Amino acid sequence: MPNAKVLEEKQAIVSEVKERLQNYVCSIVADYRGLNVAEVTRLRRQLSEAGVEFKVLKNRLVKRATAEIDMTGLDEYLVGPTAFAFSKDDPVAPAKILLKFAKENENLKLKAGVVEGKVVTVDQLKELADLPSREGLLSMLLSVLQSPMQKLTNLQSPIRNLAYALKAVADQKS
Repeated sequence: MPNAKVLEEKQAIVSEVKERLQNYVCSIVADYRGLNVAEVTRLRRQLSEAGVEFKVLKNRLVKRATAEIDMTGLDEYLVGPTAFAFSKDDPVAPAKILLKFAKENENLKLKAGVVEGKVVTVDQLKELADLPSREGLLSMLLSVLQSPMQKLTNLQSPIRNLAYALKAVADQKS
C-alpha cells in the first residue's frame, strides 16, 4: 500500500494535468524514446524560450486525469514513453517547434495533441504549425489596420493639393 505522501504527490500530478489539459490552449503528446540528454535539453530550451513547458508524465496518471475530465480520446496515444508540451497562450509555437525538431531528430515522434480542449491528430497539428505564430498574426492585424490609414493619408495629399490649386485659381480671378 503506497504511503500517504506518494499518494498525495500522484493526486497533485493528476490535478495539474487536468488543469493543463482543460485550460491551456495547446498540449502535445510525444514519444521521446531514443533522444539523448543533449537533444532533450536542446528541445526543452527551444520550448522554454517560446513559453512552452515540457514534461515527462506517467501514462497511468494522465489516464486518470483524462477520465476525470472526459477526455479519454487521448488515452489511445498514451503508450510507451510519453512527454507533454504544454502551452498556456500560443497553440502554434509548440506545434512548430516540435514538428521542426522531429524533422531534424527522427527519434522524436508526435502522437497527438489537445487544442482548446479537443483531441487532435498529428495531421491537424501539422496544419496548426503552418499557421503564423501569435506574434505574426498580431503583426498582420496591425498591418491591415494601418493600411487604410496610410491609404487615407496618401489620398488626402492629392486632394489637399487640388483644393489649394482651386483656391489659388479662385483667388487669382477675384
